[in-house]
Amino acid sequence: MNFALILMINTLLALLLMIITFWLPQLNGYMEKSTPYECGFDPMSPARVPFSMKFFLVAITFLLFDLEIALLLPLPWALQTTNLPLMVMSSLLLITILALSLAYEWLQKGLDWTE
Repeated sequence: MNFALILMINTLLALLLMIITFWLPQLNGYMEKSTPYECGFDPMSPARVPFSMKFFLVAITFLLFDLEIALLLPLPWALQTTNLPLMVMSSLLLITILALSLAYEWLQKGLDWTE
């Protein structure tokens, strides 16, 4: 009984909120509202300056390496396992993949900032 009552109340509340959104007036923005505010003056340059693509490539590379290095954090706890050779081989494989991918990025000039 409680579940049916809660389900009915939630459904009615969702329907009520959807009906209210259709009854509310539509807010039409005009061009002056969408411009950046600079103390009443017209902006001298565009407010949204695009980032360099190199920045995004370095940032994505950092995120990938950071996540892969996070996989190495549980190694001290993994040393307590009974199957030590398998753990050592898997950690060495992960470190080798990290080193090879870093060398590949370095050779492809993915980490060079100058253009």
